[in-house]
Amino acid sequence: MDDSPQEAAYQPASFEPQWAERWAAQNPYAGANRGGRKYYVLEMLPYPSGALHMGHVRNYAIGDALARYCWMRGDDVLHPMGWDAFGLPAENAAIQNHTHPRTWTLRNIAHMKVQDQRFGFSYDWTREVATCLPEYYRWNQWLFLRLYERGLAYRKKGLVNWCPKCATVLANEQAEGGVCWRHEDTAVEQKELEQWYFRITAYAEELLRGLDALPEWPERVRTMQRNWIGRSEGAEVEFALEGGAARIKVFTTRIDTIYGASAILLAPEHPLTAELLDAEQQARARALRQKQGKLGPGEEPPKEGFFSGRWGLNPFNGERLPIWVANFVLMGYGSGAVMAVPGHDARDFDFCRKYELPIRVVVAPAAGVPEELEAALEADGSLVNSGPYTGMENRRAMAAMTAAAEAAGFGKGTVTYRLQDWGVSRQRYWGTPIPMIYCAACGVVPVPEEQLPVLLPDKVELTGQGQSPLAADAGFWRTACPQCGGEARRETDTMDTFVDSSWYFYRYVSPQAEQRPFEAEEIARWLPVDQYIGGIEHAILHLIYTRFFTKAMRDLGLSKVDEPITRLFTQGMITRHGAKMSKSRGNVVDPAGLIERFGADATRMYVLFAAPPEKDFDWNDQGVEGIHRFLGRVWRIVLRPGAGSGSGAADGAVLRRAHQTLRRITRDFEGRWHFNTSIAALMELVNEWQARDAELSTEARRQVRGLLLAMLAPFAPFLAQELWQRLGRAGAIGRERWPAYDPELAREEEIEIIVQVNGKLRARLKAAPEAEAAELEQAARGHERIAPLLEGKTPRQVVVVPGRLVNFLI
Repeated sequence: MDDSPQEAAYQPASFEPQWAERWAAQNPYAGANRGGRKYYVLEMLPYPSGALHMGHVRNYAIGDALARYCWMRGDDVLHPMGWDAFGLPAENAAIQNHTHPRTWTLRNIAHMKVQDQRFGFSYDWTREVATCLPEYYRWNQWLFLRLYERGLAYRKKGLVNWCPKCATVLANEQAEGGVCWRHEDTAVEQKELEQWYFRITAYAEELLRGLDALPEWPERVRTMQRNWIGRSEGAEVEFALEGGAARIKVFTTRIDTIYGASAILLAPEHPLTAELLDAEQQARARALRQKQGKLGPGEEPPKEGFFSGRWGLNPFNGERLPIWVANFVLMGYGSGAVMAVPGHDARDFDFCRKYELPIRVVVAPAAGVPEELEAALEADGSLVNSGPYTGMENRRAMAAMTAAAEAAGFGKGTVTYRLQDWGVSRQRYWGTPIPMIYCAACGVVPVPEEQLPVLLPDKVELTGQGQSPLAADAGFWRTACPQCGGEARRETDTMDTFVDSSWYFYRYVSPQAEQRPFEAEEIARWLPVDQYIGGIEHAILHLIYTRFFTKAMRDLGLSKVDEPITRLFTQGMITRHGAKMSKSRGNVVDPAGLIERFGADATRMYVLFAAPPEKDFDWNDQGVEGIHRFLGRVWRIVLRPGAGSGSGAADGAVLRRAHQTLRRITRDFEGRWHFNTSIAALMELVNEWQARDAELSTEARRQVRGLLLAMLAPFAPFLAQELWQRLGRAGAIGRERWPAYDPELAREEEIEIIVQVNGKLRARLKAAPEAEAAELEQAARGHERIAPLLEGKTPRQVVVVPGRLVNFLI
């Protein structure tokens, strides 16, 4: 007799909500497998905008499948969730809807949490944090004070990026391309304000070097961070100001070309412009900067500038050089001043040709100097027209000329970075109050630790215009100086919300800690995060700030962690009709509607099946309907009463397919994460089972059914659990151990792969048909006939054609 119950129709609405409610009440995965190998899997916490979108569903479905697999593998898994709950959208929504930001935010959190639970995402809700609550943001303030004590938080006056629509300051990373990161149709303006900064540049070199220790981060992300940090080796050279005492410091990576300098170019906001320019010229400089701020993302500005009427002196030969203001010179790079060498720099060439400044060649490449110069010569070569350095190879000349500048006292070798300090002041209400006080007698005074948190006032007028709403609330800013007791004023700016998300995953490990932001022993147990999952759009802002906070907290003695994240995965985007989903385009897919029509399992399984998780894909309604039909087939065949004849051939074929599927899915979870092929393999298994079901023995059916449900559990947890219970099995299938495949049964039919060296056949090897390029290359390198040929050599290229050949080009 088979133990199958009677078959019923697959109706996910009849059982998914009940399991969702039970899991929400029981929190079944909190503390599971204590003592097993720790595994901290984390998806980027969302902003509580009001409802989950399909990007959330894909992000969380990836992380949840991994977490569930790891639990079944026996790991001690930490899988928390929280809310990045401060920010401008809540404040703007409050203005539009006449609702307090706290009310709007907490209502959204409650709704989105219910949606998470309805999808069956296996979060440990005992660790939930919301960054807008005082029990969290008091630790933002505490950390700010620790950074201030260490000189890593400071205040200065300077030009800042200002979004007129947000009515607040933006960090440089939030104003790339001269537009607001939240409002891509809004040009960023420049304002001079007193602001608080974090000295992230103190960690520039370590942030750069640390990328080499993150081999399991996507190379694209590491490259983006390297470029943003922007390390440049060169020399700082001082040009004397003719007729004045000032000296203009210029950073250059090409001191070897200094004899070809035609002008000195200043950034429009360079401090010397206040001294060198008259009122009309200063207005022109501001106009240059504002015009540049109106460019779109990645848009290159036309080269523009004007002559200041002043001159500088080249320290190597005393030549007079005109001082110009140029819009493409960046104040944040080097010293905000450059020497224009049009003969050897493309941007300088365009600028000087436009304004008819001299263009001279001082480095002659091996190919020679053309009679008519149509572009800058940026290649290496020998110096010409360069005084005593003429004839010297230009790379050697760099060292010699830097040494000469140092000896003469007008220059030195130096390293500069594109990375700038992080401006964290924001002129809005819904954020963490900066815990500083201004006293006429004592100056800037930190809020004493025992007075934390500095709470946001409940009643405040929000207009979205002008100064910070806190500045208009005397009840908030009027206070007593902690040092002298006299009248004082609180800081009315709030912190950039990226502060909140820079360390939240530390708080998850001990969310109830009251004496410190987190417990050191829990950090030692759980950090670094083993797997972090999120979008590529966070490659610079969030991830570089997170790495800075980790290093700063280490140096504050709060942890011993150098890098916060071991492995990073960036999932692809879901589009519809070829475009990013947005309400304005009318192409949004509502996850709640999909659950109602097809169930949570089918929805989350489709986003894993539609494409490899790192790839973008275009939404297809028929796709999720197809997954729903597949799950219906699983439902029917698992519950179908069996009375097969017990054919040995059928048993062997279906069990072999089951173990091959288990082997493939296990390898996918342990390596490449191609969940789309994992789900495709499950479909092939069900097809094989259905084709031979009438011939299967009771024992074979029992084994295949158990393996199928175990493999399905990370992808479709509701269906797997419901069927598990209907089969009379006790407990949660997600707490069962992941089955081990039988190597003999799982062995695929192998195919022959040709191995070549420089196009000549040198060996043949056997491999599974689905073996990927990396696996084939590794096998070929280890072949007894190939290894000696590669010993001591580095192939300049390895060509792998899966299913056919491997060719090493030496």
